[in-house]
Parts: sequence; structure tokens; C-alpha cells
Amino acid sequence: MKLDRKRIFIVVKTYPTISEKYAELVCTAGVLEDGSWIRLYPIPFRKLELEQKYPKYTWIQVKVKRNKSDFRPETYRPYDLSSMIVEPKPSKIDWDERREIVFKNKKIYLNLQELIDIAKSDGTSLAVFKPTKIIDFIVEPTERDWNSKKLESLQSLSQQMNLFQTAEEIEAEFKVVPKVPYKFSYKFADASGKQ
Repeated sequence: MKLDRKRIFIVVKTYPTISEKYAELVCTAGVLEDGSWIRLYPIPFRKLELEQKYPKYTWIQVKVKRNKSDFRPETYRPYDLSSMIVEPKPSKIDWDERREIVFKNKKIYLNLQELIDIAKSDGTSLAVFKPTKIIDFIVEPTERDWNSKKLESLQSLSQQMNLFQTAEEIEAEFKVVPKVPYKFSYKFADASGKQ
């Protein structure tokens, strides 16, 4: 198994979600030094050591392997998170430097159909899209609680106690993150006027 250490500028970090297979996960997307996109999945973010809990717009270094079980070409699986390095975040935001990193070697899509066609042809799932107009920001209520099957799976994992952990450590590790009971989305128009 070939592992590569990658230096990644983090630009997206999802809210934790419950998974039947991995307990709790965060999906993270970033930009490599050459400007290409990368997705890191799965990441047990709340289980990371404090100094490894990376904020957005920070460089990290981590060993990864292409996740071949995911059709999206940008998806990599992190390995040996204990060796992950989070570089210090500058105390002052340099917007020009951030813009240079994020937009390096990237096309900015203005037409949503063009982006959808590319995604259908090669599986691309990360890109820069600039809407022509933001029409609305939508907040919709959803279920207030996590899926009971996923919670049962998490409970089952917590009962497989690690010999070297105390009961308090196990309880902290499997404490369920509160579910956000809303779905958020934007309504926008692209350069062709399509909403």
C-alpha cells in the first residue's frame, strides 16, 4: 500500500455526522500545493488530539491513499492521523495569499450546466463555481434527532471497550454531537440565467 504525505490547505470542513461504519465523521476538502483539489474522508475529527484539530484556511500535512471505493477522483483516505501536522495559522489574514492558494490553476465556472456535464463525464465533484446572482438563502427544518439505527451502531461501538481506556475516556469518545435540525441551501442564478 503506497502512502503519500500531502500538504493540504483546508478550505471546507463539514459539521460532524454519525456513521454506522465509522462512528462520527467530518468530511474535509482542501487544495494541494499544485492547486488541485483533494477530499479527506473519513476523518474522526473530534477524536483528534487538540493540536491536530485543524481550522479552515490552515495547511496540514498528512499521509493519504487514494480511496478507490469512492468514484470521485479527489477522494483520499487519511492514514496514521497521529503523524498529522497542523501548521501554525497566521495571526493576520492575508486575503491575497488565500485567494492565490485557493484559485491556483483552477477554472472558475460561471455556467452550472457546464460544471454538471464535466462531473457526469469524469466524476469531478470539487470545483470553483461563481453564481451571477444570489436569489435566496433557505433554512428548512429537518429531523431533530439522529437516525436511530446510526445511534444504535454508535452505542455498539462504545461497548467494545478498549483495554487501555477508562470508562470516562470511552464515554467522552462516543459522546454524540448535537444534530443541527435544519437544512441550509442557496437559490442562485448562473451566467445563463438558469436558477
